[in-house]
Amino acid sequence: MADLSADTTLGPRRPRLKAGVIWLAAPAVLLLLAFMVYPMAEIFRLAVVDQTGFTWKYMAKAMSPGLYARVLGTTFSVSLQVTLWCIVLGYPLAYWLAGLRGRPQRVALFFILLPFWTSALIKNFSWMVVLGRNGIVAQWVEALGLGKADGLLYNQTTVIFAMVHTMLPLAVITMLPVIRQIDPRLYPAAMTLGASGPRAFWQVMIPLSMRGISSASLLIFVASLGFFVTPSLVGGPKQTMIGQLIIMQINQLQNWSQGAALAVMLLLAALVSVFVFDRIFGISSVADASARPHDSRIRRFGLWLSDGVGALADRLPAGLGRPTLNLFAGVMILILMLPIIAFVPMAFSATPELRFPPQGFSLQWFHELFTSQIWLGAITRSLLIGFATAALTVVIGTLAAVALARSKSKAGTPVFLLILSPMIIPPIALAVSMFYLFAKIGLIASNLGIIIGHSVIALPIVFVILLTTVKGYDWRLNDAALTLGASRAQVWRKVALPILQGGLAAGFVTGFLQSFEELTVALFIGGGLKTTLPRQMWDSILLQATPIIACASVVMLLIVMVFFGLLELSQSRRSKKH
Repeated sequence: MADLSADTTLGPRRPRLKAGVIWLAAPAVLLLLAFMVYPMAEIFRLAVVDQTGFTWKYMAKAMSPGLYARVLGTTFSVSLQVTLWCIVLGYPLAYWLAGLRGRPQRVALFFILLPFWTSALIKNFSWMVVLGRNGIVAQWVEALGLGKADGLLYNQTTVIFAMVHTMLPLAVITMLPVIRQIDPRLYPAAMTLGASGPRAFWQVMIPLSMRGISSASLLIFVASLGFFVTPSLVGGPKQTMIGQLIIMQINQLQNWSQGAALAVMLLLAALVSVFVFDRIFGISSVADASARPHDSRIRRFGLWLSDGVGALADRLPAGLGRPTLNLFAGVMILILMLPIIAFVPMAFSATPELRFPPQGFSLQWFHELFTSQIWLGAITRSLLIGFATAALTVVIGTLAAVALARSKSKAGTPVFLLILSPMIIPPIALAVSMFYLFAKIGLIASNLGIIIGHSVIALPIVFVILLTTVKGYDWRLNDAALTLGASRAQVWRKVALPILQGGLAAGFVTGFLQSFEELTVALFIGGGLKTTLPRQMWDSILLQATPIIACASVVMLLIVMVFFGLLELSQSRRSKKH
């Protein structure tokens, strides 16, 4: 990482700082080595070693024709389609957002990011009701005389739709910063040189925003590989994905070796995707907007293809411009908000059936929720674990961010890649590996085990936020304070922290939200005894879906909205200071 400090630093401290500050990243490195790298290595060993020694039978079975091959094919096919649709739908939405300014942009971002921070479990549960046999969509289809709508659930189209709905905000917020950095004068300049609107778009905007498109594609594809909530709830047997098989092999069949082999296959798929991405664009572009892509043949081919599409676009009508984009954005935001809008009224249903719109009005389900020791325990545990995860990730993430922003050590690049790696490994692979390790050291069914697991998953995104914050800090202020007689503790307490507090608050809230809505780690490491709110909701949906689940969803949504509001407040204050 580049050293952002100025050349005007006073005193002899700077050489020592450059040499030693990289060690501030040691807590983050140790956390990931102990609870990500080592457990993943153990899972790999479990997949290829048994009592007799080295064996290839579990990996061979995972790759052989039959059920596993079909599931792997389905997983890759669905993940690729989800990635494509997220880019196709997300880029116009990100482009539209980049064209807004001030309050309209903040409001639009709120409605796009709220579904992102709302648990995928809640959204898919809502789709189950809305698209069910007695749901409102089926009622509309029958009212229009189009027959019975019995096939809206449990098919691949619905699985892809629900996964795209979950991942689309991630695509938008990944592409948005890159699109914002494009000089808006380039587009009209291309048109004054004779390019039509469509050709200028394809030959100017698309190549310049390709870093954001590629980063979004990588993150979405890798995350989609490990999906199990969506296919479990809205898919059928033919839509089974590899994440579901891993859960079945380990939790139900207790076949650790075969489950480990499937997890290794999933990890290898993610690593191959990362390798291809790095060869074309450079892995640092996932988190660093200033990173430059590699000048590879594939990248040059992509630019040539973009030029060709731009030339063909000259023959097409220019379209309706901004009004069409406004209409598209409005429809997409409405679809993103639909499952959130739907489950709130269901919490006030007077009947035990989950239907939308609900029948009657009653508060009885909220009464049951807040008088149930199980549900209250799950809510309290999720809050405490969320706070602990946020605090831990902010502390070690800040130390790592300072280390990488201030150090010129050659160790900076591998440390950066290590901290970023949980972002590009499917969460279910991480959860399985930690489950295997924690079972040995007695951390299963413990709050500490869940906190560690959530911290590993939350650390990358918290670190990215903090790294951006630290990079924007003028370190000459520290030097000036030191020359005026302040101690290092006073410099950090009275100079650095007040300026960095907006970014620190954003990192804390992000870490909390990542933990609060996380299901995969809680599903494995909780052990059925330490249930978080998402885990309790998951168990209730599988056993018996009642409006109390909708009530829990409302409580979860309210908590997310409070912290999301705090996040927006911290970011707005940070923007004003800059």
